[in-house]
Amino acid sequence: MLPSPRVFSLKCSPLPSFGFFCKSRFCSKSPTQSTALRSSASRCPPREIEGKDMVDGTISLQEWQGWGAVSPVPAMVTGVVQDLKLLEKDIDTQMSFGGHGGKLKGEFKVVEDKKHRSKYEALHDSEQKLQFFSARQIACRLLGSRGYLCQKCWLPMDDCMCSRIRPSSLWSGIHFWLYMHPKDFLRQNNTGKLLWQVFGIQSATLCLFGIAEDEDIMWSTFKESGKSKVWCLYPNKNGIDQSVQDALSLSHVQCESASNVKKDKDDTLHFVLIDGTWNNSAAMYRRMKERAKLVWGDEDLSCLSLATGASAMHRLRPQPSWDRTCTAAAAAALLSELHLLPQFSSYGLDKQVGSLEDGLLLLLEALTARRIRMGRSITRKVRLPGNIC
Repeated sequence: MLPSPRVFSLKCSPLPSFGFFCKSRFCSKSPTQSTALRSSASRCPPREIEGKDMVDGTISLQEWQGWGAVSPVPAMVTGVVQDLKLLEKDIDTQMSFGGHGGKLKGEFKVVEDKKHRSKYEALHDSEQKLQFFSARQIACRLLGSRGYLCQKCWLPMDDCMCSRIRPSSLWSGIHFWLYMHPKDFLRQNNTGKLLWQVFGIQSATLCLFGIAEDEDIMWSTFKESGKSKVWCLYPNKNGIDQSVQDALSLSHVQCESASNVKKDKDDTLHFVLIDGTWNNSAAMYRRMKERAKLVWGDEDLSCLSLATGASAMHRLRPQPSWDRTCTAAAAAALLSELHLLPQFSSYGLDKQVGSLEDGLLLLLEALTARRIRMGRSITRKVRLPGNIC
């Protein structure tokens, strides 16, 4: 199953036919070949966890940050991993994972499911419940992905696209924050990961929803920078969305010369991209408003609206409408609109947009090639009838 669409709402623009992309990238297969491939294809077989780190039930800092994180290893994630290892000993059954998202399988899953539900229900504080939920999701995804997914691109080793990514230095006056739901962590078709693949973790930082260590780092930076330097790319239904031009005009933002390499943190513009499904995004946005009230005494967050077309990922990943786009495409759209403003035009943002869009196409190609190899459909499923645009 592929995830639901991301949370960015954009103006509609039709995309070219997927048929051209398919013909230009991949060889066609005969009906006989396709039928044989489909009949032999199945979901990923169960994967048992091996390696020194799993013998003592630990996740090293190197491994944790290798997946894109910048925080210390979260204490609750470590606790969940240790609980899983203890359960292995208690029931004398090795944990195994299969399918997408590091899902537990077999007898171990049945026993562990009862245990974790009991622990969750015993927690009376909603914050503890959220942190436990997030930690368990992340721990299982980490363990189920070991030796299977590439740590950088989050694709199976056979489909790794890292060598083809073209890195680009993002102007130091911009910093992206990927506020990611745990269910999107290590998801193969997640596009938010492209931001730090292309721009580096110094310019694009992962912050996992419900992980205190990550959220503390993000909000500590926001507090230091000030509310006027923080924007959220989210369609705020209860407030007024600002266009990029209105929010970041010369009267609001004073930028330094492009020749000045160093910038104070107070001058950096921080953009938060809520990286989760539409169903999960509302809770994530509410949590941001609650934290904003604690930090600034006001839960009102500045939200930006973008005017651009649909992402290339619409060709493959299901979306409820053509006017919604993925995380990486939203970031590219933001940089494109910033580049049109006089005070940002000299920072080479157009080139950085090109690198990000190239990465998005590489991801689309890798995902499509894998689906073809596994005998799965590469046709976008239309969820809403009629002319959405």
